[in-house]
Amino acid sequence: MSVDDVEALASDLRAADSAAALSGAGVSTASGLPDFRGGDGLWRRFDPGDFHVQRFRDEPREVWQTLLELYDEALSMDPEPNAAHDALAVLEEDGYLDAVVTQNVDGLHQESGSEDVVELHGNMREAVCRTCGRTEPLEAVRDRFRDDSEQRKATACVACGRGLKPGGVLFGEPLPEDAYRRARELAEDSDVFIALGSSLTVEPAAGLAGLAADTGASVAVVNHDSTPYDDEAEYVLRRDVTEVLPAVAEELP
Repeated sequence: MSVDDVEALASDLRAADSAAALSGAGVSTASGLPDFRGGDGLWRRFDPGDFHVQRFRDEPREVWQTLLELYDEALSMDPEPNAAHDALAVLEEDGYLDAVVTQNVDGLHQESGSEDVVELHGNMREAVCRTCGRTEPLEAVRDRFRDDSEQRKATACVACGRGLKPGGVLFGEPLPEDAYRRARELAEDSDVFIALGSSLTVEPAAGLAGLAADTGASVAVVNHDSTPYDDEAEYVLRRDVTEVLPAVAEELP
């Protein structure tokens, strides 16, 4: 990690009227949660097609079963926010960062104290009714699913009786309209846009870095591996996000 790059990025944040961050799975791996494409990633254990919306329509019970097993697995890891989450919360609190746009569904940004979090891929705290839009805690659905011999009823909306789906966005589903609109606005308006722990390969979220660059932002990519947007970035830091973000925060009053 170049000290000069850290100081320059901090200087840009200090001068910026608006700044935002985009976080990917690499921000949560330091909290013990697996990423998708790494050596222990989820795609080593599952086919991404297992989480496609069409499979959910065809075999909702099987998809619910897998997702709730992953939910329990994540809870058993007892993940806590790490230094990168905490640094982003500090940057927001101190007025250097307007919001965090995240591809993650784990809620660790909110737990660390970030107040303006745009969840591009939804979350795994809730289930949502596909008909009436009512939400309820995923934990409640999990408990019913365990106890109810007729699992179709366990995943039915208590308000209208129709089917619930997990709050996380499945493959083949559009991103939540309001969240994506806000994310684009943040990217377009930012003087500094920091992409953290993301391979920047999953569209349309990945394109936010390019959108920010196209509208004149200083883009910083913090990721162990190369990304398709490195050439458009002013800063490319091949270091752990838990080292870079605290170092940037320490440079700012």
